[in-house]
Amino acid sequence: MAEALQQLILDTLNQLSVIHDTRALVIPGQTGPAASQDAQIAVLGALNSLQSREMISYETHETSSHVLTPEGAQIVLQGSHEARVWAALPIKGEGEPIGVQDLKRKIGDEAAKVGQSRAFKNGWITKEGSGFVKAVPTIQDITQLELREVDSTGTLKAGEKAVAELRKRKLIVQRKGQWFTVHKGPNFSTSIAKPETDLTVDMLTSGSWKSATFKKYNFEADGIPTSGGAFHPLLKVREEIRNIFFEMGFEEMPTNSFVESGFWCFDTLFVPQLHPARELQDTFYLSDPSTSLRPPEDYYKRVATVHEKGGYGSIGYRTPWSDEESHKLLLRTHTTATSGAMLYKLAARCRGETIDEHGNVGDSGGDGFRPAKLFSIDRVFRNETMDATHLAEFHQVEGVVADRNLTLADLIGFMRVFFKKMGVTDLRFKPAYNPYTEPSLEIFAFHPMLQKWVEIGNSGMFRAEMLGPMGLPKDVRVHGWGISLERPTMIRYGINNIRTLVGHKTSIEGVETSPAVMF
Repeated sequence: MAEALQQLILDTLNQLSVIHDTRALVIPGQTGPAASQDAQIAVLGALNSLQSREMISYETHETSSHVLTPEGAQIVLQGSHEARVWAALPIKGEGEPIGVQDLKRKIGDEAAKVGQSRAFKNGWITKEGSGFVKAVPTIQDITQLELREVDSTGTLKAGEKAVAELRKRKLIVQRKGQWFTVHKGPNFSTSIAKPETDLTVDMLTSGSWKSATFKKYNFEADGIPTSGGAFHPLLKVREEIRNIFFEMGFEEMPTNSFVESGFWCFDTLFVPQLHPARELQDTFYLSDPSTSLRPPEDYYKRVATVHEKGGYGSIGYRTPWSDEESHKLLLRTHTTATSGAMLYKLAARCRGETIDEHGNVGDSGGDGFRPAKLFSIDRVFRNETMDATHLAEFHQVEGVVADRNLTLADLIGFMRVFFKKMGVTDLRFKPAYNPYTEPSLEIFAFHPMLQKWVEIGNSGMFRAEMLGPMGLPKDVRVHGWGISLERPTMIRYGINNIRTLVGHKTSIEGVETSPAVMF
């Protein structure tokens, strides 16, 4: 259809030199008139294609006409409502007046309702008793005549006032259209063969490029957008938080061990072996291999003792110790397992020992205690029921500060500085319970979009029952705190469902276009 129309335009232009009005074209495949709106849209597409190759040029002319609505078309066939009311009534004095209900039954509710008032206004009918009769013997249905004129010509000689009245009655609607005057262009030809867009090896080999017509290169056209890798919003926010930690003098912990033993994930943190978090519905356990190697024996015994019998000012949990529970392998439920291992190595260094990756103890010569600031941002795994705010796999941001004579006030002050660098200044702290910190604090921030306080993290001072068996000096205190990575990312990017942040529902386009984050 498109090529046939282009050929028609070129052939007609070749015969006439100028096509003054495209509405006169006999369009192939067009059943309606060439002046119809659909026909001229098709003509415009053909003209644009030919003009892009400089085969023709054209001028656009706007038109305005009126067409009948379905109600107007009905009046052309049956007469106006007022004329039908008049025709249904008897002449005054020659018959029984017709009431409203009888009139509705004869010509319909709408025609009776509209026609009655307009027939009265025209003086065609009058009221007699409880009914109506004709007031004049003959009428001229001007409305029907005007609509017939509009239907045949698209215009009305009676003028704008009559047109406005018909439009007000919703019997006609305005229709805008266009037609074109077409001239020959510099590359005019009756052939519609498209110019070549690429110079190929075959064309160079055969020499056909010499006689080929090539499409003009458009230097103004936009190039194809380059595709490449993009940082996921989680990675952007992660990098911002890492930079805050580095700015504050922290060292990043190695957190590449996703699999931990029950000992390092729970026991060394003074989490009781009967704690609900260690049950199958909360923790993912490995089936093969199912058990871990034994940790350093002397440290293992000290941890077992403080759990079972107490020590370091504590009475312990007074429950039987289970080697089997301690040696189970699992997907770590928090990165605090790594924090505990790092603090144990720090304590060993105080004693002049070194601990390798297999837990073997060596002699370092002894260099005493040194304050430490450690952080990690990595994945953890919990057997959660997935919903808009929970996944079974997510990221934990954790920080640890170890120094002599630290207090809870130091922890609160540090939290205020840390979160201020993230752009969060309205903080509240609420007492809480954690097995491995005492005192413990939940951290809340005021969310300006939600207009309420939301929990953003957890913190506390590590317990003596955790630090004592490691061998840290008695005056060394350790701050610990943690937040999720997903929650601040969702708030920052306006995401309300975590399943659209990570996983198969993530928008690739959204990842590519998400802006960089600056706290």
